[in-house]
Amino acid sequence: MGRRRTDAVGKGAGVIPTRIIERKRDGGSVAPEELQDFLEAFLEGGVQDYQMAAFLMAVYFRGFDHDETSALLGAMVGSGSSLDLSYLGRPRVDKHSTGGVGDKVSLVLAPLAAELGILVPMMSGRGLGHTTGTLDKLEAIPGFRTRLGLDEFRRVLEEVGCAMIGQTEEIAPLDRRLYALRDVTGTVPILPFIAASIMSKKLAEGLTGLVLDVKVGGGAFIPEEDRALELARTMVELGTREGLATVALLTAMDRPLGSAIGNGLETAEAIECLRGGGPKDLTELVVDEAAEMLRLAEGPGRASDARDRAGEVLASGRALERFRKLVEAQGGDASVVDRPAQLCTAPVRRVVEATRTGQVESIAPRALGEGVVALGGGRLRMDEDIDSGVGFELAVRAGQKVERGEPLGTVHARDEDSATAAAAALLGAVRIGADGAVPLRALVSHRVTAGGIDHLG
Repeated sequence: MGRRRTDAVGKGAGVIPTRIIERKRDGGSVAPEELQDFLEAFLEGGVQDYQMAAFLMAVYFRGFDHDETSALLGAMVGSGSSLDLSYLGRPRVDKHSTGGVGDKVSLVLAPLAAELGILVPMMSGRGLGHTTGTLDKLEAIPGFRTRLGLDEFRRVLEEVGCAMIGQTEEIAPLDRRLYALRDVTGTVPILPFIAASIMSKKLAEGLTGLVLDVKVGGGAFIPEEDRALELARTMVELGTREGLATVALLTAMDRPLGSAIGNGLETAEAIECLRGGGPKDLTELVVDEAAEMLRLAEGPGRASDARDRAGEVLASGRALERFRKLVEAQGGDASVVDRPAQLCTAPVRRVVEATRTGQVESIAPRALGEGVVALGGGRLRMDEDIDSGVGFELAVRAGQKVERGEPLGTVHARDEDSATAAAAALLGAVRIGADGAVPLRALVSHRVTAGGIDHLG
């Protein structure tokens, strides 16, 4: 966090916590140095949880200005270690998603980008609420270790070209403390804190570029387009100010991404995509984001054919062998690369059929995400164990015509009772109506850079 104070706030000297809380409560601003002192004292025990909780609620209602958000980011990054990977001498680009239902993009994108010559030091998260997380998907592979120290993280990155781990104890401890408190005080949806939380970890990774996937729609944590754009702009601004080339894409989460929902099922689908197959929407989004990573790594002029190159490598299946190396390097059972069906371990499988003839008008992603949680495949608390084998496999897409009795999808469950409940959830999520146009968001609707916002569809 830069300098360290010996007279921590709340321990007798410096800024008085109640005055900071009151100023923000009344709509005032906190000077950057004052805010950094306040945050440092919280990390060191001089500001109590109940005081920080009051401050967070004040920010929830009053917001942060640009200077306050920058100070928050600086405090988070400075509270821990940062990687220096410049000695590797190659572009280092990561991607982060704000989370959605069926979003297994990172599992495909990291080895694909590595195969394209980009180093990908990726720190990912676990699922929370109705979404699954990259770490949980990786840990569906027997033996795969996502808890690596920074030295081992560097080793895997050097050997494979990509490494995928969770946030370590060394990286942004202030962010972990603040998130835990936000999680239990109803203050998670503070956009500046979301932005700083994401960007603090990315800035600590030693990157040269960052692609942000900001989900928007009913299955996203931020369903409203205007707020999703605000978050994207804030993160791009923060990255740019810190010298990190950053681009954000707004991507559709008004329907699930791909066909598989659930950790093991999604990992199996990601492997199929790496083989050159997989659902069309998943493939398209992976290629779009790989192209953005190439542009950040090489510059827009040199990477004018970025999308064609990314699509060719993905279709060739070459990135699959890079994924195999990653699994082996992080202790996983590489046989799943050849036999991904072994990840689908739930003992009960039930096909759910359409109860009427018509057109699939919509598929509610949040309902299916919550259905995975009910099956035991997601968590409402970070300390919960999960069943990686349960979930849904969709057989239909929005806009598709179906006949009564045709399969809508398959439930993977632990037992018959949970399969029955999940089948009802699937029936409720797939809305079938009369023939007609089905309005869906463009898969990628906006591109946000330091230069502004491009509307793509």
